[in-house]
Amino acid sequence: MKRVDDFRLKFGKKEIVPIMVGGMGVDISTAELALEAARLGGIGHISDAMVPDVSDRRFDTSFVKDKTRFYKANIDNSDKSIVKFDLGVLADATRRHVDATMQAKRGEGLIFVNCMEKLTMNAPRETLQVRMASALDAGIDGITLSAGLHLGSFGLIADHPRFRDAKLGIIVSSVRALQLFLRKNARLDRRPDYVIVEGPLAGGHLGFGLDWAKYDLATIIAEVLLFLKTEQLDIPVVAAGGIFTGSDATSFLEMGAAAVQVATRFTVANECGLPADVKQDYYRASEEDIVVNTISPTGYPMRMLKSTPAIGSGIRPNCEAYGYLLDGNGGCAYIDAYNREVALHPNTKVISVMDKTCLCTHMRNFNCWTCGSTTYRLKDTTNRLPDGTYQTLSAEHIFKDYQFSVDNQVAMPA
Repeated sequence: MKRVDDFRLKFGKKEIVPIMVGGMGVDISTAELALEAARLGGIGHISDAMVPDVSDRRFDTSFVKDKTRFYKANIDNSDKSIVKFDLGVLADATRRHVDATMQAKRGEGLIFVNCMEKLTMNAPRETLQVRMASALDAGIDGITLSAGLHLGSFGLIADHPRFRDAKLGIIVSSVRALQLFLRKNARLDRRPDYVIVEGPLAGGHLGFGLDWAKYDLATIIAEVLLFLKTEQLDIPVVAAGGIFTGSDATSFLEMGAAAVQVATRFTVANECGLPADVKQDYYRASEEDIVVNTISPTGYPMRMLKSTPAIGSGIRPNCEAYGYLLDGNGGCAYIDAYNREVALHPNTKVISVMDKTCLCTHMRNFNCWTCGSTTYRLKDTTNRLPDGTYQTLSAEHIFKDYQFSVDNQVAMPA
């Protein structure tokens, strides 16, 4: 019986254990988690979501405080169009985070950074370009383009000296999205080095509508593999979303995927950035506690625990400090929803906004508990302690369980 370790993801002559740990923001996929994946011979992701705030926490910079002070006079103004990111600061924060991670890297694996197109930051093109170029400057092994079609993203870094050196990949949820991406970038003569196909059971933002349950990862993988074979394109395909055991992973590798991307089981790893009490909420979750809703201002459905504090919260938009989801005109769906509720309830001190949430503030404070569809199974991967809490696991334990397990078994900790 085959196991994940019987396969390898090949980039030229380099062979990688075919396990990617997904890039969960904001600093949920920590540098420490990514470094463990790389040390063990796989691929770890860090995220550049809200990277100035990540820099403040990790390197004692004051980027968020400085930005808040600069735009303080605009806090009570519903028009956020003047709230801009200093591109020099953004570059500095990105380089700090990436460089520190790469300097600490050990082992034969790789470290990629996850870049979301939906982090529009009131200047979609300019801010994305700076984030990607700065990550390349700092020596990142690769960039995974996520949360958007990214039709113009390759073009933003086509002049960078590492454009053809670093590994560049794209997350898609359909063969149609991949076709659009390849067609748009054909003139650059630069194909992606890998394609992550993320199915409907993934955590966080989904590349599907509310009809997500009609779709199936294995079917989409088969369609993408057939398309690439027909077009004679040798691009590794990475399966993602709902892959809970090593046997689940092996089934996709046997059908032709080059690797798998996994995240849910690593949310409760010791190296994961979620607070300890939130990890226990993940362990305690039942299947009924996991919902898909549309509260994200991005417009994408999002999977999370229904007890997440972000749901129904009516906090004031904090764009002067954050503002990562402001579009090119300074707009955000949460600002509109918040102002609507304030107008409807002028004498209410604490309002509730049910249809959208301030994703920036809540993600920054770990109050938006996004999760995968298999989160309810986490309790079956560890021991319940005498005090009723669950034992957290090392990233190494989880990684090796994926790598070596068979028969849908999960290795329990000692």
